[in-house]
Amino acid sequence: SANSTDHQTSLINSTQQAIKLNPTHNETSSITSALTIITNLITEVKADLATPPPYLSPGPYHVEYPSEYIFILDEPEKCREQNPFLVLMVPVAPYNMEAREAVRSTWGSERQVLGKEVRLFFLLGLPSGKETEQLQEKVLQESKEHQDLLQSDFIDSYKNLTIKTMVMMEWLSSRCPNASYAMKIDSDMFLNVNTLVNMLLHAPTQNCQTGLVAQWGAVLRDPNSKWYLPNEVFPEQVYPPYALGLGYVFTLDLPRKLVEASRHLKAIYIEDVYLGRCMRHLGIRPTNPPNGNLFQVFPVAYDRCTYSRLIATTTYSITHQVNAWRDLHKPGPTC
Repeated sequence: SANSTDHQTSLINSTQQAIKLNPTHNETSSITSALTIITNLITEVKADLATPPPYLSPGPYHVEYPSEYIFILDEPEKCREQNPFLVLMVPVAPYNMEAREAVRSTWGSERQVLGKEVRLFFLLGLPSGKETEQLQEKVLQESKEHQDLLQSDFIDSYKNLTIKTMVMMEWLSSRCPNASYAMKIDSDMFLNVNTLVNMLLHAPTQNCQTGLVAQWGAVLRDPNSKWYLPNEVFPEQVYPPYALGLGYVFTLDLPRKLVEASRHLKAIYIEDVYLGRCMRHLGIRPTNPPNGNLFQVFPVAYDRCTYSRLIATTTYSITHQVNAWRDLHKPGPTC
């Protein structure tokens, strides 16, 4: 800090003064005095370095990003070595092993689709609350077994979803340099990977994000709303266009650009809106998919023909998610 630097400078000046031989003292005492001051300087510098800056809360509407988050569980070479066409990134709470198993046993199990490589990763923060050590131990065992968990050192919570998304972008930027597309998708979604890959085979290869794109969404000013933003935090009356966070697809040139854009925009807790702001900063609009029915925000009752034509929909339950995928993958005509 500035104060500690000033203090160190004054100590150094004192040291230099002490080293000059004083006519009223002998040389030995001057050197002893200098050594004492140097020792004090080293001690104080060490103490300065060991004292972290005081914690400043970002407040209720912002999150601590950018920051130096690290991965305590990582699969650093998987994406680089396998060069997948599509990377599925699933943010999920550490405790939600049931959801991860459901995804692994359904759409997350698909590795080759229409001749293209697909890879799956789950993104976790740190557990909080009771029994965190036992839960973390289970997560470590799960990681050893499946080798598909990425865990960063922020607290996993709803308010930290923006951190989770931006850490995901950092990971994709550094770990998947040669992949073509990624999809961020919630664990409770049904995903038709076949329809998704088919769409991507005809999609732009740069500066593209698609999904359910919200246009002209009014900023919520009701303090009781889950997505409340006061005027001083978000002075605009409408959000910029943004893809809903439940599931969106993007080209893999975007993560690096979005991380760079985030350096210029204070991060708010509504992650998909924040990503929309970063996209606007880059001058890139999220695009609607080629067919308006491909992404569904409300659960769609299962019908084999309907599900064969969509990409993603929310589901009523894990049972709904699993049964729909299994039925769709039975042999025979879909429509």
